[in-house]
Amino acid sequence: MDGLRLLRRHAAAFGRFAGLGSGVTLAASATLVLLSHWIPWMAANALTTIASTVLATELHARVSFGHGRPGLAGHVKSAATIVLGWLVTSAAVGSLAVLRPGAGLVLQQTVYLSATALVGIGRYLVLRLAVFSERAPRTRPGGGVRLQAAYDAAA
Repeated sequence: MDGLRLLRRHAAAFGRFAGLGSGVTLAASATLVLLSHWIPWMAANALTTIASTVLATELHARVSFGHGRPGLAGHVKSAATIVLGWLVTSAAVGSLAVLRPGAGLVLQQTVYLSATALVGIGRYLVLRLAVFSERAPRTRPGGGVRLQAAYDAAA
């Protein structure tokens, strides 16, 4: 596959990933605001993160990467990336609370969504390269065929 076609294919996958992820994130953000009126923010963030992770994993596996159903292993690996993301978003909003105790909802959401965007880029790379990597036959020097991740980050 030539470099330009490979680049277009992965750019399209990233576009789908970003679009779906943004939609799920915005829905999660609205849910987080609603839930935080009834339960502590950290608990609301955890619940929202779990629900949005399951939904996003299904969408990314099937739509973004054309991988099909992710199965339990795919969900567990995706959830591992979310645990780190949850820590990052919690640290960002927690830091805001310490640095600006009276920060309003708009600033809180700006910090939350900015941290989530950075986490999303990291998730794309991990999911694309490790969790839902493409498999393609590759000829061994001795003439045999083996499966290996086809994505070439350098291309």
